[in-house]
Amino acid sequence: MNFERLHHVQVLCPPGGETAARAYYAGVLGLDELEKPPVLKARGGAWFRGGGWEIHVSPVADFVPQNRSHPGVLVDDLDALAARIETAGRPVEWDPHFPGHRRFYSKDDHGNRLEFLQPLRD
Repeated sequence: MNFERLHHVQVLCPPGGETAARAYYAGVLGLDELEKPPVLKARGGAWFRGGGWEIHVSPVADFVPQNRSHPGVLVDDLDALAARIETAGRPVEWDPHFPGHRRFYSKDDHGNRLEFLQPLRD
């Protein structure tokens, strides 16, 4: 048995948080929103995909933003992404403490932490 690849990551949002999720994941990051299957669409939330990763945003009644757990997404132009996020008025927090990579953290519009990384080139 071998793991093939990661299919998706799920983050949470408060009930009714789909509009804010769309503003960040589609509007700021430029991911495409996916059509959820009807049985899952009834639960709310939104799914997004682009550039080799997929993220599902799901509402929960007792929502608390995740400040430590996060997806780590490899990016081919970290500076361009940081500029895009900052231009959209969202936070970018650079962190030099990951060997072999440049990276920063950002937060979606619900306060969930996201990590974006780029391998260092020799």
